[in-house]
Amino acid sequence: MKKILRFVFAAIIIPVCITACGIATPPPAINRDYVEPGTFVKRGEQEFKLIGSPLREGATLPDTVLVDAFTIKKFTFSEIRGRVAVVSIVPSLDTRVCEEQTHYLGEEGDRLPDTVLRITVSRDTPFAQKRFAEEAKLTDIRYLSDHREGLFGMATGLLIEETRLLARGVLVVDREGTVRYMQIVSQLGELPDMEKAFDIAIDLAGQI
Repeated sequence: MKKILRFVFAAIIIPVCITACGIATPPPAINRDYVEPGTFVKRGEQEFKLIGSPLREGATLPDTVLVDAFTIKKFTFSEIRGRVAVVSIVPSLDTRVCEEQTHYLGEEGDRLPDTVLRITVSRDTPFAQKRFAEEAKLTDIRYLSDHREGLFGMATGLLIEETRLLARGVLVVDREGTVRYMQIVSQLGELPDMEKAFDIAIDLAGQI
C-alpha cells in the first residue's frame, strides 16, 4: 500500500513541479534566416503570403502614419530623423514569442547608447500596447500601432495576407531615415537576431 501511495504521489507532484518551474517550455529559437518582404513566411510548414510594397535595405523607411501608444497621437518616422533607431516588428504582443522579443529589446537593449531609439511596431491597438508595456515594466520602449488599416505593413511588404498581422523582424534605421539593416525571419515562431541589430545600431550611433 505504501508503495502504491508513493507512486501516486510521484505521478502527481513531479509533473506539477516541472510545470511550475518552467522547465517544460523552452525559450524560442533565434532564427538567422532571412526572407524578402513581399514574399512568404512560415509557421511550421504552413506558408503565409506577405503583401504590399517590398521594403529594401538602403531605402528610406516609409513615412506612413502610426499611433503612439502612450500619447494616442499620430506618428511618422520623419519625426525621429537625426536619431538611430532599432525597430522591432511583431505580430501581436499578447503572444509568447512577441513578448520574448519585446523583453529582449527592452532589457538586453539597455546596453545601447541613449541616443538610440528602441521602437516596437505591431497591429495591436494602442491601448493593448500600453497595457503590455506597463504590466511588463518596459515603458522605455516607444510603442507604435498599425492597427487601423495596416498602412505600415502594406508600405513595407510585411502585412500577412491571411491573418492581417505583421511579419516578425527587426530593422535598424540611421539618422537620415535609411534602413541600414533588416531581418525578416522565415519562421514566425522564432526570434530575429537582435544582437546583430544592436551591434549595427551601436556602430551607427558612434559615427559622426
